Amino acid sequence: MSKHSIENIIALSSDLRWKIGDDFHDELAEGIYADASEIAGAAVSTDTQKKRFRLDAKIDKIVTSRTWGFPIMFLILGVILWLTIIGANYPSSMLAQLLLDTIHPILKGFATNIGMPWWLDGFLIDGVYLAVAWVIAVMLPPMAIFFPMFTLLEDFGYLPRVAFNLDYLFKKSGAHGKQALTMSMGFGCNAAGVVATRIIDSPRERLIAIITNNFSLCNGRWPTQILIATIFIGAVVPASFSSIASLSAVIGIAILGIFFMFFTSWALTKTVLKGEVSTFNLELPPYRPPRFWKTIYTSLIDRTLIVLWRAILFAAPAGAVIWLISNIYIGNESIATWTIHSLDGFGFLLGMNGVILLAYIVAIPANEIVIPTILMLTVMTTGIPGGEGAGVMFELDSVTATGDILRAGGWTLLTAVNLMLFSLLHNPCSTTIYTIYKETKSVKWTTVASILPVIMGFVITFLVAQIWRLVF
Repeated sequence: MSKHSIENIIALSSDLRWKIGDDFHDELAEGIYADASEIAGAAVSTDTQKKRFRLDAKIDKIVTSRTWGFPIMFLILGVILWLTIIGANYPSSMLAQLLLDTIHPILKGFATNIGMPWWLDGFLIDGVYLAVAWVIAVMLPPMAIFFPMFTLLEDFGYLPRVAFNLDYLFKKSGAHGKQALTMSMGFGCNAAGVVATRIIDSPRERLIAIITNNFSLCNGRWPTQILIATIFIGAVVPASFSSIASLSAVIGIAILGIFFMFFTSWALTKTVLKGEVSTFNLELPPYRPPRFWKTIYTSLIDRTLIVLWRAILFAAPAGAVIWLISNIYIGNESIATWTIHSLDGFGFLLGMNGVILLAYIVAIPANEIVIPTILMLTVMTTGIPGGEGAGVMFELDSVTATGDILRAGGWTLLTAVNLMLFSLLHNPCSTTIYTIYKETKSVKWTTVASILPVIMGFVITFLVAQIWRLVF
C-alpha cells in the first residue's frame, strides 16, 4: 500500500468525522480513524521514520508457517506432556505413599481395634477408600501441572496460532478450527475438553467436537500406555533402544487418536451431522506476558479441583463395586471370577482377556484405577502370589514385577498392543460422560458419545488380533 493511498484513507476518515458532526462521533467513526492511523504508522516509511518493527508479525511468520508451524506445535505439546508425566511422578509417589502406604494401614488398624465387621471394613476401606485414594494420587498431580501450563499458553496468545495451523485439516474433516483447542485440552482431561467446546459457536460443530474429544489421550490413560509400552514394546528391541521404542509406541498411539478424531468427524458430517462448515474468522491476539499467579489460581480451582471432585464422586462407588464382585460368591466362584471366565472367549477374539474387559467395565468411573484393578483380578484368578486380598487394588513399584504378574496371567505382545489400542478406543470415563450430558442436555448424544468409541475399539482390536494371528 502506497503512502498516497494511506494518506487518502486518513483524509477520508477525517472528512467522515466532519460530516457526521459532533453529536454523532460514535465509536465506529473513532475506530475507523484510529485503525487508519495505526495502518499508516505501521506501513508507511519516510525519510525521517523507518518502518516500525513488529515482533508479533515476525513470530507469527514462524509459528504459523507451513514449514515450521507443525513442528513447533508438536514440540511445544510434547514438552508440556513430558513435563506433565515426568513432573507428576514425584508428587504422585508421595501421595501414593501417604494415602496407600500410610493412611490405609492406619484405617485398617483402627477398624480392627473397634471390632468393625470384616465385610464393612473391606467395603469401606479396601473398596471405597482405596478407589478414591488411587484417583487422587494418580489424577491430581498431572492435572495440577498440565492445566496451568496449558492456560499460560492460552494467556500468552499461542493457542489461537494452534487453531490457525490446524484449521485446514479440521475444515477438511467437516469440523471447526477451534476444535484444535478443545482437542489439546482433552490431552489433560476429556471432561475439561468437553467443557472447552463452548468456544465453538455452531451447535453442530460443537457436538462433533464433544463426541470426538475422547480420542485425545487424557492424563488418566498416559500411565497405562507408558507402563504397558515399557514392559512389552521395549522388550522386543535391544535394551539400548527400549526407551526409544516405548516412547515411539506411546506417541504413535496419541497420533493415532488424532487420526481417529479426524476420521470420526468426517464420518459424522457425512451421515448424521450433515451441514456446511461454518466460517471461521480467527483474530490472532497480540502476544502478551501471562498473568502467572492468576492463571495458576484459575486453572487449579476452575479446572483441576472441579474435575477431580467429580472423579472422586464416581470413583467411590466404583471401588465399592470392585470389592463386592470380588467377595460375593455364586457357588464356588466370586462374581468377578465368574464374569472373567464368561468374558474370556470374547476377550480372546479381541486379542485380550476377560480380566481386561471386566477391569474396563468396573473402572468406567476413572481410567486411573484400570491397572490396579487388572493386577488385583489377575492375582485373584490365577492364584499367583501378590496383592493384599480379593477386591484390594494394588500397584507395584517395580516394572519388572508388574510384567511378571501380567505374563503369568497369559499376556503376550498382542495383548499389550491391543490393550494400548483399547485404552485409546473405549468409552469415556463417567466424569466425562456426565459432563457430556451437562453440556448437550441430550441422552441420545451422550449415549452416542459413550458407545461409539467402544464399538470402534472392538472393531479395531478384533481386526488387529485376526491379522496378527494370521501373520505370526
